[in-house]
Amino acid sequence: MSSLDPLARTRRPARRRSPWLRVALLVVGAVVLFGLGVALGLAVDDRPVPGGTQTFVRTLEPLPQTPP
Repeated sequence: MSSLDPLARTRRPARRRSPWLRVALLVVGAVVLFGLGVALGLAVDDRPVPGGTQTFVRTLEPLPQTPP
């Protein structure tokens, strides 16, 4: 006679994962996050400064000369 009780089923023992995998993933994630922070900091630092000096170069045409 089989039991219909769902708690009566046998369960498999939980697999124990290696703690090194979790540590390695955390270290890789921290390195990636640090790299993104450095990249963002450099991008913000390289932006142009508002109100800087602008130089305009203009070519002047010579005036026509009349003979004396």
